[in-house]
Amino acid sequence: MAVYRVLIVVFVLFLTSSFGESFRLKARFPNQRTSDHEIAAKKTICPYCKYETKYYEQKLDHFNFEKNETFQQRYLVNRKQWKTGGPIFFYTGNEGDITWFANNTGFMWDNAEEFGAMLVFGEHRYYGETLPFGKKSYESPKYLGYLTSEQALADFAILIRHIKVTFPGAKNSPVIAMGGSYGGMLAAWLRMKYPNVVIGSLAASAPILQFQGLTPCEDFYRIVTDDFNRDGGKPCTDSIRKSWDIIKKLKPTESGRRILSKVFRLCSPLQSEDNVTVLEDWLSETWVNLAMVDYPYAASFLEPLPAWPIKVTCSKLQNEDLPDIALLGAIADAVGVYYNSTGKTKCFNTSQQAVSSLGDKGWYFQACSEMVMPLCTDGKNDMFYPQKWDFESYAKGCQESQKVTPLQYWVETEYGGRSLEAHSNIIFSNGRLDPWYAGGVTTSVSSSLVAVIIEDGAHHLDLRHKNKNDTPSVIRAREIEKHYLHEWIATYNENDTKKVLF
Repeated sequence: MAVYRVLIVVFVLFLTSSFGESFRLKARFPNQRTSDHEIAAKKTICPYCKYETKYYEQKLDHFNFEKNETFQQRYLVNRKQWKTGGPIFFYTGNEGDITWFANNTGFMWDNAEEFGAMLVFGEHRYYGETLPFGKKSYESPKYLGYLTSEQALADFAILIRHIKVTFPGAKNSPVIAMGGSYGGMLAAWLRMKYPNVVIGSLAASAPILQFQGLTPCEDFYRIVTDDFNRDGGKPCTDSIRKSWDIIKKLKPTESGRRILSKVFRLCSPLQSEDNVTVLEDWLSETWVNLAMVDYPYAASFLEPLPAWPIKVTCSKLQNEDLPDIALLGAIADAVGVYYNSTGKTKCFNTSQQAVSSLGDKGWYFQACSEMVMPLCTDGKNDMFYPQKWDFESYAKGCQESQKVTPLQYWVETEYGGRSLEAHSNIIFSNGRLDPWYAGGVTTSVSSSLVAVIIEDGAHHLDLRHKNKNDTPSVIRAREIEKHYLHEWIATYNENDTKKVLF
């Protein structure tokens, strides 16, 4: 395991130092940072989220009739509240270990009894334990080439059929797909691609429009900046904005790097300018992660954090006129809110938010194949260092690191982009504090393609377990979502012609 982590750190340094700035802005969703999935799952364990662990022999390539290789797909099932013929809530697994998402998707658990629902969590191929080629799965595009959203959706559709065939009383059960983040995108696309399999979908924080030509690349980081300005005002955002030039000034010299290493209390001293680039990216990702998990109560989704963590972070950054080194010291204290809430962390590891698990490696491959999500910053309308979006530069980085060429417009071609009118029964929920709000469906398209906005919500807050400190906006959002779920199920049950096994 130690050797693996060393290799990962080397891989991170290679990624961030070898390619253009566009490649450094690969889209990332919240995920556990450790390579030990079991430990990550236990961080936010849900005491009443009990499930059976099962496996299904899934076909490797659903779109090739010559090849018949298979692999074991893991899925989790809870039938405690299920009533025969009752609905199945199917979670479309993200880019990570499915147990982590099962423990963090409280909406399904909290409402299972009300709906009499069976809960199923399907693991996405190439993540968690669902590795089609075992330890070889990440060796090269020869093995990774089967890691696509299209193959994953087919996995889910076939797994649902298997469940309805093999679980007594489930044959006519209506199935509703649910997911958050990338899982939310999959939930929406599953309804679009397989409307015969799922009667509807709840797609939370699903940026299905964060693709080339659909959403301005600068919107994502502007929302992060707005979040910090909302809770910390101009002193907070100005402090972060000024820090980049100070770091840049210290970056070229050995003495400057020593100062940076000391001020940021780094576990490993910065030896080169490339190391400082990693530091810059680490800081940038920390601010982004704080925006994504800016929840109204203490939570441990990514790290143990206080309620409204951005407000606590910005309390450390209220004097933008500090001398350079003192300002960096304040930045380090602010970063400590994210990485050192217990006060026990002796030093910071800049690889902590970099590629540190198979889940991250798998997502980076997807980001270099079909999931091309343009992001950019200008340093003026946002608080980040300027980085332009240039597809050619991005593609070059992908070719060198992943040995594949990204398909710039494939997702829009495959799933329709903004052309959603032909679809039905999808709830798109988005929180205004979530950077991914930029690429979400935030206006209702029809009476059954509904946008639900959570004014003070961060990343898929509505899918989390209910909490006594939930804000009125998320409570209302969940009630709206449940209204539509009940409506879809009632309509399905009234229509006997739909009770035919596909």
